[in-house]
Amino acid sequence: MKVIETLMVKRFREDSSEEVEVSLIKEAPLTISLNNKEVVTLLCLGDHIKELALGFLGSEGFIERFSDIKSIKVDEEKGSAEVETVAENPLAAGLFERRTITSGCGKGSTFYNVMDAFRCKRIESDIKIQAAYLMGLMKKLHENSELYRDTRGVHNAALADLSGVLVFREDIGRHNAVDKINGYSLLNNINLSDKVLVTTGRVSSEILIKAGKMGVPIILSRSVPTALAVSIAEEIGITIAGFARAGNVSIYSHRERVV
Repeated sequence: MKVIETLMVKRFREDSSEEVEVSLIKEAPLTISLNNKEVVTLLCLGDHIKELALGFLGSEGFIERFSDIKSIKVDEEKGSAEVETVAENPLAAGLFERRTITSGCGKGSTFYNVMDAFRCKRIESDIKIQAAYLMGLMKKLHENSELYRDTRGVHNAALADLSGVLVFREDIGRHNAVDKINGYSLLNNINLSDKVLVTTGRVSSEILIKAGKMGVPIILSRSVPTALAVSIAEEIGITIAGFARAGNVSIYSHRERVV
């Protein structure tokens, strides 16, 4: 699927102007349905839509594991993903009534309440990681993103362990990129208790809660967290490593995991 298109623009500098060709990211709608009920329509790149659909449902609390899924039908041309679960989730009806406008790219909607974070299972992990390794992971993330270098229009996310990057994904919003990582993990039954979630986006409270529901002990970002995200991270046991750039990284919560 083609995810970029080109356009001629007039670019001005201090004392000159010129016609240049630029690459722009295309947006595609993805409508996710659960048990024949439409849940949400996301704007996304339009790739890896099975991962995105499952990751979204998982991080919003509609499903917990891949075994919850009875079937999933994906239509890339129509931009739809229809998911059927083995059993009805008694919490699902309540979640439909709790959609919240978030601070995410494009004013995304989410179904959890911030207090859900404090009901997440606390993450217990003995993982120890070197600060220099975290800096290297962020550099690797940037190197992998040819699409970002061409357009400056996407966010990146990756899943890593102590051996390196396991999977890399990108999308127009940081939420979508993280949900793709979650969906990949669900599809492949990956144990996340010793993994690092890497993102280029700001670590807001909703991104932190997504990480909490995934069960990852460390989230690494090129950007900074919000105060609420740090507070939640301390409560549920997540290490936030942020502002990873130019050979620096700051540890905002559970600093004992970074040496």
